[in-house]
Order: sequence, then C-alpha cells, then structure tokens
Amino acid sequence: MKKFLSLLMALAMTLSLAACGSTEDTTADTDAQNDTTEETSTGSGVEDGVLTIAMECAYAPYNWAQSDDSNGAVPISNVPGSYANGYDVMMAKKICEANGWELEVVQSDWDSLVPGVQTGTFDAVIAGQSMTAERSEQVDFAGPYYYASIVCVTKADSPFANAQGISDLSGGTCTAQIATIWYDTCLPQIEGAQIQTAAETAPAMLMALETDTVDFICTDMPTAMGAVAAYPDMKILDFSDSDDNFQVDEGDINIGVSVKKGNTELKDAIDSVLSTMTADDFNTMMDEAISVQPMTET
Repeated sequence: MKKFLSLLMALAMTLSLAACGSTEDTTADTDAQNDTTEETSTGSGVEDGVLTIAMECAYAPYNWAQSDDSNGAVPISNVPGSYANGYDVMMAKKICEANGWELEVVQSDWDSLVPGVQTGTFDAVIAGQSMTAERSEQVDFAGPYYYASIVCVTKADSPFANAQGISDLSGGTCTAQIATIWYDTCLPQIEGAQIQTAAETAPAMLMALETDTVDFICTDMPTAMGAVAAYPDMKILDFSDSDDNFQVDEGDINIGVSVKKGNTELKDAIDSVLSTMTADDFNTMMDEAISVQPMTET
C-alpha cells in the first residue's frame, strides 16, 4: 500500500510540474510573438512630425544645391551651409504643409536612394525617380508627381540636330545617367548607337555633351528643359509625335515618391496631396523651378 501511495504522489508531482512547464512555455512563446510583432510593425516614419527625404541635390530642375535660402530653398541637413531647391523641394514643401509636417532634406548619391529608403535611413525619396517596375519591386511609390516623356539632347550645331526620329541618331556616340531607364532601356533601342559609359550624375551627363565627349544624351523632358536653360547651345530632340520613337511603358517614365515597402500610411498621406493636383499643376510648378534654377556658365 505504501508503495502504491508513493507512486500516486510521484505521478501527481510529475503532472503538476508538467502543467507548470506548459504554462511557462506558452507564456514565453506568447512573449516572443509579441516581441516579433513589435519588431516588424512600423509606423509612417513621421511620428516625430518631421518628414525626412533624400535627393541628389544635383539634378536640376528636379533638385539642386545653392549657397543661400533664396527662392524658398531649405537647408540640407547633412551639408552645413548648403540649401536645396528645385521641383522636388517645392513638392516636398507642399506635401509637408498639407500634412502638418516639418521638412528635412538629406543629400544622397543616386545609387544610395533606394537602399536608404529600404533601411529607413530616410522616410522617402523625392528625387525625380521614374516609377519603373524594377524599382517597384524594391520600394512602394506614391504619385506620380510628374508625367514625364523621354527625349534626347544634342548640340544645336550637331550633325544630329535635325533628327526626326531615333533611327536618325544611328552611329552617334551617346550616354545617359547611370541606373536610369534612359541608359538601360532607351539608348539600346537606337540601332548603331555607340553607347558610352553611363554618367554618374545628371550634371556629368550634361558635361559629356557640352564638352563634345558624346554627340547626344537621353533624358526626360524636364531635365532637357533645364539643360537648355543652362546651356543655350543645346537643343532638345523630341520624337513624341513620331512613330520612330522610344518604346517605353508609361508607368516606367512617370515620376514618383518612393517609400519603404509596406509603408501604406505614409504612401497614402502623400497620395492624398498629389491626387488633388493635375498635370497642368505639375507643369506650372516645373516651369517655376526651371525659372529659378542656377544658370551654368558655358
């Protein structure tokens, strides 16, 4: 009988310990799940009331750097004494005003823009980015905030100055900015084109043309308009009304604001502003940006 009672007591203790262990394990698992949820859940990124955006600050008329706050320029937070201005800055100020946010502008190289959004280094990129399918796999886009078109730019006295379509550019040397649809998709469509190394920046692309390193460049209309304003010896080649034109998807050339994947709160807040604007509104603002962009001596 004593052995029987001892066995019963031992069994009861085992069951009790097992029950306690199960409760502790369940609690631990629940805590772990809560921790994981807290780590993966994200807000808009502007809970502090500051929208931090990145741009090259070297891509007129979309954005550029200047030495003062004239014409509504704002400080570049990581470049003391320098100010950012341009279409992107004007649009960012409009978005911030509508949402009650302060604006912080960070200068970042072109190749660092998408990684910076992905890692949360900044909340958004407003930098003349085309809303390409490839980029859309990496970031989410609000917008468009500009409806762009693809053109070429050459010298006014160039043998290609009277080109009526892209086939007339065959044999010419050319370039465009690195990691853009202009370089990766458009230039290869020109049969016989001698495509040179991609330019690291938009100013470098324009300088390649200005110094006769290439015969023509490929870019979008706002960049071309800004180029002609800065370099009067350049000419825009617009083949929009020709069948002999670049073949691109409209979604790949319109310009958008990129945010981190899944940040629907910020995307929706930006879209709520952009959706109230028309193509005419965009063009009017772009014309204003071009009118105040710094002129480059030729």
